[in-house]
Amino acid sequence: MNIAILFGGSSFEHEISIVSAITMKKVLKRSTLTYIFVSPDRKFYLIDTEKINSKLFSSGEYKKSKELTLKQNGFFIDGMFGSKSVDFDVALNLIHGRDGEDGKISSMMTYFNIPFISPRMEASALSYNKLYTKFLAESLGVKTVAYEYLSKNDERIISMDYPVIIKPVRLGSSIGVSIVKEASELDYALDVAFEFDTDVIVEPFIEGVKEFNQAGAYTNDWELSIVEEPHKEEFLDFEKKYMDFSRDSQVRAADITDTLKEKIQESFKKIYDPLFKGSVIRCDFFVVEDEVLLNEINPIPGSMANYLFEDFESMIERLSKALPTEQKITVDYQYIHSIQSAKGKA
Repeated sequence: MNIAILFGGSSFEHEISIVSAITMKKVLKRSTLTYIFVSPDRKFYLIDTEKINSKLFSSGEYKKSKELTLKQNGFFIDGMFGSKSVDFDVALNLIHGRDGEDGKISSMMTYFNIPFISPRMEASALSYNKLYTKFLAESLGVKTVAYEYLSKNDERIISMDYPVIIKPVRLGSSIGVSIVKEASELDYALDVAFEFDTDVIVEPFIEGVKEFNQAGAYTNDWELSIVEEPHKEEFLDFEKKYMDFSRDSQVRAADITDTLKEKIQESFKKIYDPLFKGSVIRCDFFVVEDEVLLNEINPIPGSMANYLFEDFESMIERLSKALPTEQKITVDYQYIHSIQSAKGKA
């Protein structure tokens, strides 16, 4: 199977996407990989799979690669004697943050009729914005962590008891995130967050909370990963998550009861189906007094959360054969013809 890995993008998470993409060489061992890099200025480049490494991008050497054009049914190399298509079976969206998770790439892939693995436009819009994620979960009967919302121009007042955690609404990988332990620290934390986004959510920081990660997809049946209890520190900052995204070996399942596992998986299914069909997502849950609360949706988890699956590559192959498709619309201009005929202008 030939899989095109789309990575990079105009995003604060650009570098994480590069690490995530390179890791796929260790994960998708049976597949042929075609690497398509989206530069910070949003140009497409075909990257040599054998030569891909992080320095290629940090040095700017990628600019010597062949530039691609996105057209109907695929990516093309334009030359003096015409265009040559880049051959692949399915594109895998590994662009973290803006461009990849906000719906831009999904919309382009849909518009140009390219098969792709990623959340579709509506799913991207709702999961990219943490506030909208709260609204989605609440509408589906999935409980979330309590929150308050602040915009950049709002008065900096919160009613929640300290400590709290401040999160930019449209960012992942813990970028711009701060734990605020007392009121005197709030202004600084908000200044940091507003460097990256115009809106933030404020949540209670729950000391020692139990956290669990569940990933999965729907092919012709549910394909759920193990439930992971991630290594707990105060919180995972950018650097730790950067390293976390390079994982390529399966981790151990959490030691939890079957009842709790079923609760987590039931909440995951409510979030996923049908909005996220065609994608592999990871949901992060908190468990407080035996109640499962959605913390976040990761619509494009680092290296697609391969480390949570026993056979990630086979699951990707099955998913590529069960992608949602747009309804085909036939335009025959009957309405216009009828108007023209009525006016005697057939």
